[in-house]
Formats: sequence, structure tokens, C-alpha cells
Amino acid sequence: MSSLSRGGFASRIGFILAAAGSAVGLGNIWKFPYEAGKNGGAAFLVVYVLLTFLFCYPIMVGEIAIGRRAGKDVYGSYKLLGGKKWGPLGLLGILCGIMILSFYNVVAGWAFGYFLEISFGNLLSEPNYAEFFGTYVNNFWDNMFFSVGFMAITAFIVAKGVKQGIEAAAKIMMPALLLILLLLIGYSMTLPNAMAGISFYLLPDFSKITLDTLYPAMGHAFFSLSLGMGALITYGSYVGKNQNIMTAAFTITIMDMSVAFLAGLMIFPLIFSQGVAPDSGPALVFVVLPAIFSAFGPILGKIVGGSFFLLLCFAALTSTISLLEVPVAYYVDERNLPRKRVTWLVAAVIFIAGLPSMLSQGVVPAFNKLSFYHDKTALDFVAEVFSEVCLPLGGCLMCLFIVLQWGQQNMSKEIYEGNPDYEGSFLEKYINFTIRYVCPILLGLFSVLIVLDKLFQVKLF
Repeated sequence: MSSLSRGGFASRIGFILAAAGSAVGLGNIWKFPYEAGKNGGAAFLVVYVLLTFLFCYPIMVGEIAIGRRAGKDVYGSYKLLGGKKWGPLGLLGILCGIMILSFYNVVAGWAFGYFLEISFGNLLSEPNYAEFFGTYVNNFWDNMFFSVGFMAITAFIVAKGVKQGIEAAAKIMMPALLLILLLLIGYSMTLPNAMAGISFYLLPDFSKITLDTLYPAMGHAFFSLSLGMGALITYGSYVGKNQNIMTAAFTITIMDMSVAFLAGLMIFPLIFSQGVAPDSGPALVFVVLPAIFSAFGPILGKIVGGSFFLLLCFAALTSTISLLEVPVAYYVDERNLPRKRVTWLVAAVIFIAGLPSMLSQGVVPAFNKLSFYHDKTALDFVAEVFSEVCLPLGGCLMCLFIVLQWGQQNMSKEIYEGNPDYEGSFLEKYINFTIRYVCPILLGLFSVLIVLDKLFQVKLF
């Protein structure tokens, strides 16, 4: 199938905003602040930035180059450039995208529901937010309604195609997301004791950096940037030969890191202004922040709280779009199925696959404690196995594919197109060295350690 019939991004900025939107998501605004809060604030931020440029930037360059060279979905790209024996690596990426979206859509549904409850309901008058959240995620019909709604919005955009759907949505949502984020930062800076939150977030205590800091920082970097599952290979297949891959990957990385950084700059002044512990964990967004918003009063609380959860919805939607596009592109490219029909069918299947995660918050006890997975919930199982375990593994295997099969010289030739200055440059040497040695060795080691930790609860360090 030709690039023209598949569709493609109409502009460089369209690709960058769509790919950055894929990277920017719940991980930046929900997960990053609580991971930073649990792992030393500024110390975690420093580790996250270093790991992002050491590992994630070269892998992003490799994924975009593979996609653009092949001009196909992730499975088709690996099969075209490496033969049938490499096709299963693409299928692993597709499976990861499907399973991550299955639980991601559940959490996005919570955010969507909270936006409506705060903006138009009585959430801010609740006496106990922890109790409310427990009841809320245990309400099957509310969760069903909000998750179906979020998946339907995602499918509607993807079904419209690359240019009119994905690119058009990114051009609206990414600027809106940044505007809301900056407005909330401006407000949080005016609160009493805000500077204590800024100090915790920006002044590192390097004694807090341990191996337990490296795990979440690496896992978050891969999860946030949508690496290791073929999203950027798929998006790269829609990019023209005149695009500068190095510049695009750098811009996407900076935008993703900036949103995560700004999210911390917004949240830590908020929580320190109310004397809340920064290590509140996953409950930070759905329990701690609503309590903070309620302290602002009925009107200001609705404005600030509603804006925050609208921001969370926009961030989630930019990611769910790319997650859905990964399997949709496979069926469009490999099975020659019409985009609109296959989009809605795949979305329905993924929604059904997410039901155990939705029901694992107390509705169905069997999903609440999985005996084969350390009595954790079904949502924990899917999130940890397919994002924390499989994504770094996918990044490691992609590097091996480039080194052992496709060839680094072929990757470099692909990058030369649109960037002739890359040939012989320091950046070329850096990318080639990290993809050949640093990334596969350290990501392979990291993958073994995380498998032992998550699946067998064995910590070697």
C-alpha cells in the first residue's frame, strides 16, 4: 500500500504535535508528580532527565527511522526490513499497545468522570475523598459510562485518519493542554508556602538517589514517551522524507519532558500550600488534589479543579489516540481493511479487554486479588507487565534489530534524508554508539531486574 493511500501528516508541526501528544499523557500529569514525590523530588527529576537523553532519545530516533524507511505499521516494518523472523517483535508491540490502552482507558474514564463531578456536580463538598474514590471506582455503571465515552471519542478521532483525525486533534489539544497547564502554574505560585514545594521539586538531595529511584525513572521515561511498543514506528511511517528525524525526535523529547516538569511545578506548590505530604502516591490526583481544590471555596475550587481534570482528560486523549492507532494501522496495512470499520471494532475489543481492570477495584473480588500475581489487582497486573516490563524489553529488542539485522548504516542513511549534516557528525557517532552498546546492554540488564522484581518479587540489588 502506498504512502499516499495510507495517508500521512500534512506538516512537520503536525507530526511533532501528534507524536508529542502520544508521549504527553497521564504519565506526565498523574504518574510523574507522585513518582517524583515518592522518590526525592528534585533527585528523581535529575535521574529522569539523564535517563531520557541517555536511553530514550536514541531509541526514539531509531523507531522513527524504522517507520519512515518501511512506510508500514510496526509489524509490517519489522517484517519488511528484517524478514518474517522479526515480525513477532512487531506483534509484541501491538499487543503492548492494546493492553496498555485497555487499562489506560479505565483511568482516563476516572479523570473524565472527575472533571464532570467537580465542574457540574457536588464532588467538592464530599467529607471524605478517600472514601469517595473507593466508592467511585467500585461503581460499575459510572465507570462503564465514562470509559465507553472516552473510548468512543478516541475511536472517532482515529477513524477520521491521520491528517483529518490525529493531526487535526493534536493541533487543538496540545496548545490547549499547555495553556491550561501554564494558567494553573500561575495560580499555584500565588498560594502560601508555594516556595516550599518549589524547593522540594527543584533543589536536589542526591543522597536520595538509589537503585529504587532508577526503576521508576526508567519505567516512567519509556511509558511516558510511548517507546518500545511501536507507536513512534507507526507515526514515523506517516512522515515525509524531507523531515529532519533528529530535530523532530529532540523536539518531541523536550516537549514531553517539559510537560512532566511543568506538571510538577503546578502540583507541588498546591500540595505544600495545604501541608500535604508529597509522597501521597497514586492517590495524589484522585484523593489529595480534590481535597485541596475544595479548600479554595465552591466557585474557585470548581474553576481550578475542573481545569485540572480537563487538562488530565486532554493529556489522556492525546495518548489513547496513538495507542489505538498502533493496532488499527496493522489491520489497515496488513489486512487491507477499511480504517473506519476496523477502528470501531478494535476499540470495542480493547474496551472489553479492559473490563477486568475496571472490575478489579472491588466490583469482582476475583479481579481484585490475583493469586498468580502476588494478590495484586488485574489493573496492576496489566500496567506492570505491559508497561514496566515489556516497554524497556521492546526498546532493547529494537536496538538489537537495528544492530543485528537492519544495520546501523541503513538507519544512518535514512536519517541523512532530510538532514544531510547528520553524516559524520558527533550526533551520528553518539546515536550509533548508544544503540549498539549502551541501550541493549543496560536495557537488557534492566529488563531482567524488572522481570525478577515484578513477576517473582526478587530484588538482586
